Amino acid sequence: MPELRKGVRRARAPTLAASTATAAAGQNRVRTRAAIAREEAAAAVEGRPRTRLATKRLKQQRTREEEEEEEEEEKQEEKVDQEQQQQQQQQVIVISERDSEIERPKAEEKGGEREIKKMADDSGGLSANKAVGQEEEGSTAPFPERVQVGGSPLYKIERKLGKGGFGQVFVGRRLHGGTDRTSGPGAMEVALKFEHRNSKGCNYGPPYEWQVYNTLGGSHGVPRVHYKGRQGDYYVMVMDMLGPSLWDVWNSSGQAMSSEMVACIAVESLSILEKMHSRGYVHGDVKPENFLLGQPSTSQEKKLFLVDLATKWRDSTSGMHVEYDQRPDMFRGTVRYASVHAHLGRTASRRDDLESLAYTLIFLHRGRLPWQGYQGDNKSFLVCKKKMATSPEMLCCFCPPPLKQFLEVVVNMKFDEEPNYSKLISLFEGLLGPNPAIRPINTEGAQKIIYQVGQKRGRLNVEEEDDGQPRKKVRLGVPATQWISVYNARLPMKQRYHYNVADARLAQHIERGMADGLLISSVASCSNLWALIMDAGTGFTSQVYELSPFFLHKEWIMEQWEKNYYISSIAGATNGSSLVVMSKGTQYTQQSYKVSESFPFKWINKKWREGFHVTSMATAGSRWGVVMSRNAGFSQQVVELDFLYPSEGIHRRWDGGFRITSTAATCDQAALILSVPRRKPGDETQETLRTSQFPSTHVKEKWAKNLYLACLCYGRTVS
Repeated sequence: MPELRKGVRRARAPTLAASTATAAAGQNRVRTRAAIAREEAAAAVEGRPRTRLATKRLKQQRTREEEEEEEEEEKQEEKVDQEQQQQQQQQVIVISERDSEIERPKAEEKGGEREIKKMADDSGGLSANKAVGQEEEGSTAPFPERVQVGGSPLYKIERKLGKGGFGQVFVGRRLHGGTDRTSGPGAMEVALKFEHRNSKGCNYGPPYEWQVYNTLGGSHGVPRVHYKGRQGDYYVMVMDMLGPSLWDVWNSSGQAMSSEMVACIAVESLSILEKMHSRGYVHGDVKPENFLLGQPSTSQEKKLFLVDLATKWRDSTSGMHVEYDQRPDMFRGTVRYASVHAHLGRTASRRDDLESLAYTLIFLHRGRLPWQGYQGDNKSFLVCKKKMATSPEMLCCFCPPPLKQFLEVVVNMKFDEEPNYSKLISLFEGLLGPNPAIRPINTEGAQKIIYQVGQKRGRLNVEEEDDGQPRKKVRLGVPATQWISVYNARLPMKQRYHYNVADARLAQHIERGMADGLLISSVASCSNLWALIMDAGTGFTSQVYELSPFFLHKEWIMEQWEKNYYISSIAGATNGSSLVVMSKGTQYTQQSYKVSESFPFKWINKKWREGFHVTSMATAGSRWGVVMSRNAGFSQQVVELDFLYPSEGIHRRWDGGFRITSTAATCDQAALILSVPRRKPGDETQETLRTSQFPSTHVKEKWAKNLYLACLCYGRTVS
């Protein structure tokens, strides 16, 4: 229903005839229509301005009156809004069970008031469109009409060429001097890239892109920057003018490109990326719009350039690869072409450029990608899910075989793996025309590499490593729903498990275990049935539990908090019910939990800064429940989130001293929390298993090695 406006109502001013009739209503005389018309004409002539200056003053007066009327209306609306807000603040705060945060106060604040905060849904990923919007908000200052920076000639700004995530590009025409050349510092026309000083890219001074161009500018496939500096509110770069982008060429070619054209783009793009990567940089946003050809009707019209450069993959000081990390709330790139690792917030590396290039080539050949058309706040989530569910066979079913081979190689690369550019270029050699001079794209940059490959073509096999061993596939596999179980090395102790437990039999198993001196250490759910792990090594002194039709029953949890119980384990079922276990004897001093429709990494990150750590996780259908506690005994904590199973990330975290401490999964995603304990255990051995059935046989085998179940869940993995 449309909302009614409040405040002063602006209506049309009464006509002169109406006002005259009102004034005459009280007079005892009757006027004819002709007399009224004569009076209106005389009044109009009398009120009409006689000079242009008078007309101008009358317009200014009317404008001021309208502005004052609008200001009065806005004040009235603000007053009404303030009154509504005051009324709302006096009402009771309602907690949304769908996406809420509940927090228990510190132990020393017993009896004090609790603050219950309603949290917004932290779903989705950051899209490129949002970044553009943020840049436009800061770029309110008008662009200068003329530009002169860093000792450059004076340029006049002409038409706009386009805009990117943080900048806008215009044509600049030299006003004095210059040559007839189309490129170089003396060119009559140049490209002027403006970036506002308040944009994200300029938080610490000149754009980071300047450093990249200082290193790469003028090298193979990278345009040269001739001048740069700041003018007014903008940082400005003066660059060579280039021609149409591959997006423009694709549009003018009927939105499809031939196999030879795509092959030429592939080999030349790989040669450009090889040069860029060799100098320690990755692009981070490979897409058709960022590949430009040279100016038409010049010697460079078929030469390919890559613009809008990004970040480093190699540390400048040590020369080592940057460290692996994952921040699911961070996204850089374009949703359509980004690698799945970029969607998941993993640190950018060379493999991401190559995966984006694969999607770019398939798009240019087919004209469409299967994940186009998604909209909404969770667009990045849906696109990433579709990318990981689409096999190379399905994606490349109408493409030449080299594209499928290329995609299979690049999606299975490890984080710090060095691409074999020569092998990748050799895949497309059969699609290239025999005469380089008449190819649609200049492939000079790739010719040397192609020649080197030709000398040893018989020994090339993209399915093998350089040492001849079969290549291990990192990501490819069949999506599956399985049990994920985690085992820790412990001193010998008594442990018991139960699985496929119905609601009616839950109490019987728990009471029997407690009678034997065992307490619950972990719970999970599969097909609305429960799994229990009970052992003698929990360190708890007392325990209570509740089986509720609600996912994390707020009232019961808060009631137990009053009694100094803390949440020690949770599980959720697909029907929305939950099993919550709360214990005494924990080391926690404060606790908070959140229920969300998507994995709440932003909330987790905020709580980390407040001194909390994740101590329990569960899912119910597609909803996530995360419990965080103060004084959890961890010094550091990270998240591994994936649409299949983050095997590579787990092994890298293990190498860094992290161990899995919580796990949960939906039918779409698996999440693992890895922590560094403050007290280093004597034996840090940890193992994981993925099994289609509950791992009862494996558990007994692990017990023989003094490895005990620490946590488990049921959900999305890969087989």
